[in-house]
This record gives sequence, structure tokens and C-alpha cells, in this order.
Amino acid sequence: MTSPADVAGPAVQGLSAAQAAARLAEDGPNVVAPPPPRSIARRVGTQLADPLVALLLAAGAVTAALGDLPDTVIILFVVIVNTVIGVVQEVRADAAIAALDQLAAPVARVVRDGRDQLVPAAGLVRGDLVRLESGDVVPADLRLIEAQRAAFDESALTGESVPVHRAAADTVGAGTVLAGGRAAGTVMATGAASALGRIAELVARTHPGPTPLQRRITALGRILGVTAVVVSALVFALGLLSGQPVVRMAITAVSLVVAAVPESLPAVVTLALALGARRMARTRAIPRRLHAVETLGSVTVIASDKTGTLTENRMAVQQAVTADGTRCGVSGTGYDPAGEVHGDHEALRTLARAGVLCNDASLLPPDGDRTTWAAAGDPMEAALLTFAARCGLDPDAERAAAPRVAEHPFEQEHRRMVTVHRLPSGPYLVVCKGAPESVLDATADGHLLTAASSLASGGLRVLAMATATVADQPDPAAPPPLRAAGLVGIGDPLRATARDTAAAFERSGVRLLLITGDHPETATAIGSRLGILGPGDIVARGDTGTLSATDIGKARVYARTQPEQKLDIIAALQQRGEVVAMTGDGVNDAPALRRADIGVAMGSGTEVARQAAELVLVDDNLGTVAEAIGEGRRIYDNIRRFLRYGLSGGLAELVVMLAGPLLGMPLALLPAQLLWINLLTHGVPGVALGAEPAEADVMRRRPRSPQESVLGAGLLREVLVGGALLAVVTLAAGLVAGAQDQPWQSVMFLVLGLAQLGVALAVRAKAAPGVARNHALPAAVAVCLLLQFAGVLAGPLRTLLGTEPLSLATIVACCAVAAVPGVVLRLAGRVPRAPEA
Repeated sequence: MTSPADVAGPAVQGLSAAQAAARLAEDGPNVVAPPPPRSIARRVGTQLADPLVALLLAAGAVTAALGDLPDTVIILFVVIVNTVIGVVQEVRADAAIAALDQLAAPVARVVRDGRDQLVPAAGLVRGDLVRLESGDVVPADLRLIEAQRAAFDESALTGESVPVHRAAADTVGAGTVLAGGRAAGTVMATGAASALGRIAELVARTHPGPTPLQRRITALGRILGVTAVVVSALVFALGLLSGQPVVRMAITAVSLVVAAVPESLPAVVTLALALGARRMARTRAIPRRLHAVETLGSVTVIASDKTGTLTENRMAVQQAVTADGTRCGVSGTGYDPAGEVHGDHEALRTLARAGVLCNDASLLPPDGDRTTWAAAGDPMEAALLTFAARCGLDPDAERAAAPRVAEHPFEQEHRRMVTVHRLPSGPYLVVCKGAPESVLDATADGHLLTAASSLASGGLRVLAMATATVADQPDPAAPPPLRAAGLVGIGDPLRATARDTAAAFERSGVRLLLITGDHPETATAIGSRLGILGPGDIVARGDTGTLSATDIGKARVYARTQPEQKLDIIAALQQRGEVVAMTGDGVNDAPALRRADIGVAMGSGTEVARQAAELVLVDDNLGTVAEAIGEGRRIYDNIRRFLRYGLSGGLAELVVMLAGPLLGMPLALLPAQLLWINLLTHGVPGVALGAEPAEADVMRRRPRSPQESVLGAGLLREVLVGGALLAVVTLAAGLVAGAQDQPWQSVMFLVLGLAQLGVALAVRAKAAPGVARNHALPAAVAVCLLLQFAGVLAGPLRTLLGTEPLSLATIVACCAVAAVPGVVLRLAGRVPRAPEA
């Protein structure tokens, strides 16, 4: 089914599918070449440049120079394993982010084989005819063949922030944005040959900076590093006082710094965020920036539009009211022209004809993988085309009989669109479509305004049509007096899960707000059906001029809002301390999406909205945001879980090494033993903790404050308790073994390693019944347990680590003692979190 541009001038067929395929093979895809992947050598170099690893390498050089082969081997082994783990984590994170880029690839509306199609922008070729609507990003360099009040934001190429008007025959560059009006053009250059591609070749792509959480983790690491250095200096001094060799104590101090600080923490955080983003993408929510993953866990308010997010986005005309007030029902499914109109007279067809002419959309029939009729363009306008077909009209024939010669596109300020058409008999037909209060005359059309209120109270979106026939071509910006043609009530049924989604937000401490441009009666009806609007609750109105702070503080539903008023609402909510997520799909929504803490764009919306947002909903379903919030909370829980585990172990090692000399143990653990424990506990088990499933109550808690320290909400207390438990059982085991003339240092080595691995199991998530468990963690712990036992059982490892053989009875006793911290922590509670709402 054609669009209005097809009948406004000579028929344009576009390329054929075969021509497009041949040119794609010749020129390649319409994408800017990605930067070359970082080489393995560069990744290894980054890992080795870490200050703590550099310290370890320095210690290895000292031991090698002194001929201390066992310590040299174990130090090099730890460096190699840690480097491999770090590089693997980097590669996996990059692969996850690259997969998100593929999922978020834009699409373009093109004409091929004489009809509109939606194709990936990467598939555009020279000669393709591309249609653009307000808010679309230009996907390739175009020469315009049509431009209706087209204004392009060219700041991406020129830096000029003021939109520039372009006319037919002008060229526009890839990456610019159609800020207003409508346009169509043929592709002149794609990919690296386009304007955007040439710039991309001159400017090397930079890697995204660290997220706020990563910055806080890095700062925490510095504090821990300084603390570990101070304590290690004390251990060094105490060792010297007890008669230990200077070199051995120097190596011990350096090893203690490395072992006590979870140096893999930044890499674990990066991997958790990247893989969490990939898991979100599998639920049809694509984070465009990593910080969105962590911020989602703090969201307290979601400001949502109605269409597509809470509704099915399958708009259909359900009621029609002709100029004389006759109401007609309409039935049918989706955009399929098959359907029935309960009423058949010329006034109804006049109304339907107006909806076809004042319209920029087209319908796409089933084709290939698409089994149903679909909309190309505004879904509401596509619903008008379907309505006309159900009234017995042929939209293509109607457009051909009355070609458009002028237009004034829809503007939010006036809330209407005007088109001018040349009739076969000579005069001109003016058609206006828009909000009833903007199109109808309050005096002459009072009965239609009453009918509009009635339709709106039933939850329908109401559009009014008016026409006029004049001899001379008028200015569409200042149309002549119009006569009402009638009303259409467009329904978009609520998603079956919408009410459950609203209830889920309430349970999780997140307030759902409905912000829409619809009539107040429509907004009230939808709010009531969602369960967010109760008796006596106010509905704030944007058409009254201003929204008071009182309204914003109390209202859950906002009607007739202008795009700029969304900014006011968001700002007022943020001033009240709320963390706001905002949904949107149009070019006018972009400022609000950027202003919100989390901008959520609809996958079917404009490219501008998607570029302005941090999260893109592929399925346009607000329920997906609830899943994404749960995923964000799960990721944050797992990062805190790793902190609890890693910092407890590091604290225990510091306490054991500091308290040992005071208890008659000159050197509680050898450097190689410290590094071995660090290797086993901070390596694979720590990474595996990041894959723990969400806890059963993850969506029944109130959101955490974004100002909360990463060690807040009781986590610091739990780290201190866990570290104390580990240190106490380790020192106690060493004292008892020493009193019994057993190899106390080997006992302490075995107990400390086993106890830390037990804590890894103790801090596991308590998932809801039926949720898949994280089998990687127990598997990792089991392997590390075997390696820890090997440290006192296998001869070659005993030589490397400086341990002594232990009897079976001693090993069993060590296991019993080592289990105490894990059992106590598991019984005491879970990972610290904010209290439930």
C-alpha cells in the first residue's frame, strides 16, 4: 500500500531486491568499520601494568636474584593465572558489549520493488529510496527528492545546534537528524564513504569511561591498598624484631599486600555489568551504556507513556462519529484491512477519506517472516488507513485521485496536521486532523466535543477531522474555515500483563506514573484500569498552563502534557530525591530521556529517542523494565557478595599475619602460602559469584539510594565479622597445633584456605524455588578445595609452598574447624541489603 509521497509526483519504484543485493555485495554493508580489536599482547600488558601485579613481579625478581626457587615459581604462577583470568574477563566483556551493538542496530524505511519496506540500516545501498519522518537519524548520505518543511539537526557533523531547513535536491549527511517535517531521498554514499564514515576514520574510537560504580570500586581499592601496605609494614617490622631474615620479610610484606586486596575486583565488576547487560538484552531490554545496569537498581519512579509500553501498540479505530453525531462501531484485528464497520453511509466514508489523505503512513502486507499486516510510519495513522479499508475505500486510489500539493506537519503546539490536495475537478481540498479541541469549533461543533469526551472516558484516543473545498490553493499553515467531518476513537488495548506490571512496581517500591498527551478522560480511564489511580486521586493537566509542585508531588497520572513539561516533571521529582526512569519514543521526548536518570526508549520509536536513552525496549513492553530492574539489583547484590567474600578473606590474612608474631608465631604464613591462598580464593570462585541468580525477594525491596556507599547497608559490618571469624579459627588452629607439636604453619595454611572457600558457599544467593542454580560456583569451590588439600599432600607442591605433611586425623580436624565461619555466616543471614518496602 503506497504512501502519500508516491502520488505527489512521478511514481518512484526504488531499487529492486536483486539490484540492492548486487550493490550490497559490491560496496559492502552500510556500517562504519569497527576499531580493530585489542591484541592479546596489549591486554596482557594492561594486566601486568596493575600496580599490585608490578609489586608482585618485583618480589619475583628479588627471590630469583637470591636463588629462592620455590617462591619465584609460585609468584610467577600466580601472576600468570591472574593475568589469564583478567584477559579472559576482558574478552568476554567486550564480546557481550559487541553483541548488544548488534541487537541495537537501527532500521530504515526504504522503497524497494515499488513498496515500502523496513530493512536494517546496514543493508542500505547506493540508489535506495529512503523515507524519513521527524526524529529519524539519516542512515546514509542522501540527495533529497522530497522535503516538506524538513529541518535537519546537523550538529553531529558541523557542531551547529540550530536545525537547518533543506529542500529537494539538497544533500544531507549520514548521522544528521530530521528534527521536523518529512523528507525522502536517494542514497548517495554508504558506510566509510559517507560523511559520518569519513569523520569516523579521522577520529579514533575511544573506549567508554568507567561507570560510577567502577569509579567507587577503584577508589575503594586504593583505600584497601593503602591499608594493606600499612599493615604489611607492621608485619615486616614485627618479623625483623623476631629475628626473621630481611629479604624473607620484604617478600612476605609484598605478598601480603597482593593477597589481602582483591585486585581482580575491577575486572569482576566490569564483567558482571557487561554480562548483566547481555542478560537484559535476552529479555528484550538493551542497555546502551553500562552505567544503566547499576542505576536501574536505584530507580524509585518510572514515568511512562501509554502507547506501546502499557498497551499492545496495535492501534485500531473502534468507534467513529460522523458530522451529524451518528456513532458507528468498528471491528477487526490489528492492521488487517479485513473487518466490519457497523454503519454504511456517505458521511462515514467522507470521514474515512479525510483520514487517508491527511496521513503519512502506509500498510505493509504479510511478507516472508512477517505473517501479519504491519504499519510503516505512525501506528495511529496506519489505524486510519485500516479504518478506511474497512469502510470499503481503497487508500491507494483515494490518494491517487487527490494528490497532496502542500502540507503543514503536526506540531505539538497546535496539536493538528493540515494537508492540501488537488481534486480532479479543479478545486483544492483542505484536510485537518488533530485533537478535538484544536480542530473543532466550540460553538458549531459542541455535540462532537461532547461525543469526544464520551469516547475519551472509555479509554479511547480521539481524533477529529475537518475539511474545506476552496478554489485557490491555500496556505496550509493558515487554513480557511473548516467544516467538521467527524471523530474517530482509536483503541489500543492494555497489555494483558500491564496491571500485573504496575503491581510489581508497587511491590518493589517503584512508583509508576502515567504521563500522556491524551485527553484527561482517556488518561483517567487508563490509570484506573492499571490500578495506579484511586478514588479522589488527582489527574494533573498540562493544558492548564503550569504543573504545580503540589500536583507533581501527588499526581500519578498526567494528561495533555507537552514535551517540555516532561522536563519540569522530571526535574521536580529529582529535586525530591527520586531516581527517575522516563520512557519515550519521539524526537520531542529526547530532552526528557536525557534529563532522566535512566532514559528508556521504545524500540519502535525514533532513532533520536533511542540515541538519547540508556535503555532500549525492543518489545516496547514496560514489563520488561521490571525485569531489567530485577537484573540490575541482582548484579549489584552479586558485586556486594564478592566484596563480602573477598574483603573478609583479605582482612583475615592481614589479622593473622599481624597477630601471629604477638602470639609467638614469628611468621604465620610464608609468602608462597599467602599467594597460593590468594590464587585459589580470589580467582575462579570470585568470578563465579558474579553469576549467582537473583534472590527470591529481589523485587520486594525498596530501591537502594544511589548515594549509598558500596560498603553501606551493613556490608562493612559483615566484612568485619567474617574477617574476624576467619582469623580467629585460623589462629586458634595454629595455637592448638603448636601446643601439640604439630606443623602449626601448615595447619594454619590449610584452615585459612578451606575456611575462605567455605565462606564463598555461605554467601550464595537464596533463589526462589524453580530458579536455576549457579552450578559454576560449587564446581569452582570443589576444584580449589582439591588444590588446597594438594598443598599439604602432594610432594612437589609441599616443596613449592614450604608446607609439611599432615596426618589424616589432623586434616579432618582442620576441615571441621574451617567449616565454622561458613556455617555461622550462613545461619546468621544473607548478603546485607536495604530493608523490604
